[in-house]
Amino acid sequence: MSISLREGILAGRVAFVAGASSGINLGVALGFAEAGAKVALISRSAEKIEAAAQGLRSAGHDAVGFAADVRDFAAVDKALAATRNRYGEIDIVLSGAAGNFIAPALGMSANAFKAVVDIDLLGTFNVLRASFQYLRRPGASLISITAGQAVHPMRDQIHACAAKAGVNMVTQCLAMEWGPEGVRVNAISPGPIADTEGMRRLTPSPQAEAAYLRAIPLGTYGDKRDIAELAIFLCSEGARYITGAILNCDGGSSLTAGSASSFNDPAKR
Repeated sequence: MSISLREGILAGRVAFVAGASSGINLGVALGFAEAGAKVALISRSAEKIEAAAQGLRSAGHDAVGFAADVRDFAAVDKALAATRNRYGEIDIVLSGAAGNFIAPALGMSANAFKAVVDIDLLGTFNVLRASFQYLRRPGASLISITAGQAVHPMRDQIHACAAKAGVNMVTQCLAMEWGPEGVRVNAISPGPIADTEGMRRLTPSPQAEAAYLRAIPLGTYGDKRDIAELAIFLCSEGARYITGAILNCDGGSSLTAGSASSFNDPAKR
């Protein structure tokens, strides 16, 4: 990924990225690093997060990884404290850990529902709430990763819909509460992003993938770089008056959410 137009825009900043062992969140972490930030990454797996951090270091960036489960407030707090001890006060926090699977409500246990809510919603609260005492204020930028399910009901996604709707509310409530401290809190809602586990799960067949593509106004999947670019903008001076926003980065797919969702129509599976 090359972001030469953004090079140096985050120089001297410290970023903390949760759920960053792979996928969109790792892509954003790389974008932050290429824009000049020092980056701390967390994820549940010590092996995976160290590999992700090593990948950034091998590319010439200053990065460190910590194993921490976002469902465990104390573990998140410990990783944030270690980040501040290493790099100083934190300027950027991105909370993106998520879990999902396709299942109807009657085919889902209470524990399965709880697992997604705990990772997505409780995890977002834990990361953002724990980060507050470590932030450089004013000017800190906090970002949640949400999803279209937050506002568009979908079949077989009651758990993700409920969790992401909560993520939106956490984002906007904190924007109201922390705005007077100079802390901005926004969310990015990615659409169909290529080469991600989410798309592999949500388009399990060629028919489902074709249905998704037909329903995207721009006619193509997005790239992890697209989410990284938006995140970098939200952390820049150009976004200094933006807070409480839920920003779609989805090629227009939220405009046709019913038809874009392969699992909304059983005939398309």
